[in-house]
Order: sequence, then C-alpha cells, then structure tokens
Amino acid sequence: MTTKLWGGRFTQPTDKFVEEFTASIEFDQRLYRYDIQGSKAHAEMLGRQGIIAPEEAQQIIAGLDEIMTDIEAGKIEFSIALEDIHMNIEARLIEQIGAVGGKLHTGRSRNDQVALDIRLYLRDEIDAILEYLTALEGSLVKQAETNLDVIMPGFTHLQTAQPVLYSHHMLAYREMIIRDISRLQDLRVRFNHMPLGAGALAGTTFNIDREWVAEQLGFDGVTRNSLDSVSDRDFAIEFCSFSAILMMHLSRLSEELILWSSADFNFIELSDAFCTGSSIMPQKKNPDVPELVRGKTGRVYGNLLSLLTLMKSLPLAYNKDMQEDKEPLFDTIDTIKGSLKIFADMIALMQVKADNMRLAAARGFSTATDVADYCVRKGLPFRQAHEVVGKTVRYCVETGKGIPELSLDEFREFSELIDEDIYDYVTLEASVNARKATGGTAREAVERELARLKR
Repeated sequence: MTTKLWGGRFTQPTDKFVEEFTASIEFDQRLYRYDIQGSKAHAEMLGRQGIIAPEEAQQIIAGLDEIMTDIEAGKIEFSIALEDIHMNIEARLIEQIGAVGGKLHTGRSRNDQVALDIRLYLRDEIDAILEYLTALEGSLVKQAETNLDVIMPGFTHLQTAQPVLYSHHMLAYREMIIRDISRLQDLRVRFNHMPLGAGALAGTTFNIDREWVAEQLGFDGVTRNSLDSVSDRDFAIEFCSFSAILMMHLSRLSEELILWSSADFNFIELSDAFCTGSSIMPQKKNPDVPELVRGKTGRVYGNLLSLLTLMKSLPLAYNKDMQEDKEPLFDTIDTIKGSLKIFADMIALMQVKADNMRLAAARGFSTATDVADYCVRKGLPFRQAHEVVGKTVRYCVETGKGIPELSLDEFREFSELIDEDIYDYVTLEASVNARKATGGTAREAVERELARLKR
C-alpha cells in the first residue's frame, strides 16, 4: 500500500488493488508530451503574473524539459502508485528540483489539466489523420485518372443496372472522403478552445491569464464555463462519430474490393503485399487487409457507443467515470490511422482488369434504360417505354441475346418507333457518354470533375 500524494485528508494508505484498479498510467502515458507542453506554458504564465517568482518558473520549465528528454530516452519508469501521467511528471519534477516543483500545480487541477492534455493530443492526431485522408483521396483520384476509359457495370441491389466508368466509381468514394475531411476540419475548429484555468470545477482565485496560455498553446480561445470545461467530452464523442462514419466508408469500399478480387468478379488484382495465402489451399490469395478493415469497423462503432454510454448520465462536473474516456478514444485513433495508411497504399497499387469489367458491363442488359430513353425521345410516354423495354429484355432472355445484338426487325416487334439509329444508343460507350450532366458518368463529365479537382 502507498501513501497518497495528496493524502492530507486520509488516515490510511490506498489499498494495493484499489491503487492498480484506479490507475490510468498504463494508457494515459502517451499524453506525456502534451502534459509537459501545457505545464510549461502554465508555469511561464505563473511567473509572468507574479503568482510565483519568474526564476522559479524558469526552474520548473528547465526541469520539465529534462523530464521530456528522459522520457523519450526511456530513462523514466512510470509508477502505478502515482496513478496517472500528470502525477508521475509532477513527482519526478519535485524529485529533480525540490519543493519549487510543487508550485507548478498552483491555479490548476488535474481536472482541467487532463481536459487540456486530451485536446492537445487529439489536435495533433487530427492533423496527422487529415494527412492520411488526403493521401487516400489522392490514391482514389489517381485510380480515376489512370483508368479513364474503363467501363464497368454499375449495380443496384448488387444486380447489374447501368454501365459506368470505373473512374466515376472511384470518384464516388473520393466524395465520401472529402466529406470525412470536412467533418474532421469542422470538429477541429469547434473543440480548439483551452479548458486550462477552469480548476477543479469553479475556476481559481489566482490572477491567471488564460488567454495568454491559450495563445501560447495554439488555441483559438478559452472555454467560457468552468463547469463545462472539465466535464465536456463532446469533442471525443464527435471524433469517434466522425471515425465511425469514416470506417463505414472504408468498410463499403472494402466489401467491393473483396468482391472484385474474387474469381467470380475478377475485376481487380490486389498487390501481394496486402494479401495472404491459405495454410491448406495453395491457390488462395486472401484479401486480408480489406477484410480486416471491414472487421475493425465494428470496434470503432463500439468505441463510439462506449463513450456515449459513459457520458449519458454523469452529473456536472468531473467524475472518475470519465477516466474511461481515453481507451476508446486512443483505440479509435490507432485504428483509423492504421486503416487509412494501409488503404492509401493498397489503392495506389491496385491493378484493374479492364476487359473483365467491360465483359461484365455487357451482361445483364445494362443498356436497357437507354432503349427506354430512346423511345421517350421518339414520343412514347416513359411508362409505356418501360413496358416496351421490359418485353424486349424478356425476349433477349428467352433467345440468349444481348440488347445490342437484336436486329432492327426484332426491335420493331416491340415498338414501331424504333429505327436504325437505335444502335447509336445501346453500346456501352454510348450509354456511358450520354450522361454528361454534372455528376454523371460520361467521360466528358468525369474529365471536367478531374480538371476541377486539379484547379
């Protein structure tokens, strides 16, 4: 059992198991850099405000710099008895520079300290994740540029619907990633306000300068309510919400890559670097990376639910329950960073089997809607045109023919409005390139979009 660092109120030391059960140092030690960064700014402010002597502030800052060096050199072994990263650093500081180290905690609490550390940490992680998202977006755009002439089947209900450009399909995922980037940038702006100075819950009696500290730490401003400052975890929940949506997007793309790389589709070839073999079937090439990303989506969803459940009935202000916010948040960050990094590399190296995609697009009567549109342009109401084409497709099924293979006489059995020019509309290229409006799959529309992205 260990004597409490702040144990003046207590007559007994902490039970050993309670000590282990309540400690967070095993996972919050990753915050050390941010704890020191915030503490240095706080110490300098205390000196500037005359709350402690300026030379004491500089002594504290020098001691913190030395601790940072020692941590990164692996010279410091963190103690469970000291509970968390904040107390481990403060205890080390006092050990190094003496009683003056205890003055660092003037005008702050562990409650606003941890709120600060998490925000500093998450802000840096968001900046790194934005770079990973940008890299994935670039890989998707590169796939679109490299395979601009490739036609593939577009699906609804996983049934062949209409032919589309593969480039258009890749740019659809690019749209999702752009929305993810926008959500993350928006979140970064919303939570970039400094909670330090809120104290335990009510603020502090010392004449601190919160605005100066916020400026030094790169915040856009300070939080406006001390109670909310220490009890707010909206930013962590919102980050996990963003992450859940992002992983849903990656999971959807994963599912398509898994299908497309199968022998039944045979649309793409994933690099060997992102696949594994079977322990018993030598012919297998398993798409392990997209499968694992699809699986990891569930754990990110779970982390979001954990945080929502954690916070759903907590009264103001800080409660020990909130120590449980870090592991779901840290796990989510690690999961999406790994998923994004590996996805960007995998997409960049993915090879497209254009001939197989084209053959698949030619099956399933994918130009049937073009015949219906043709009949409408000839004056037939769409509902009647729909019926005409439905009967035409049924005839094709019975005779084993594709729509472009029908003779003019066969077409005219279903509508006298059909003329020789029908063949200008029922090829794959004609079907694709007819859809020129903004957002369409025509090569012209896709090229305009790629040019817009470059601008």
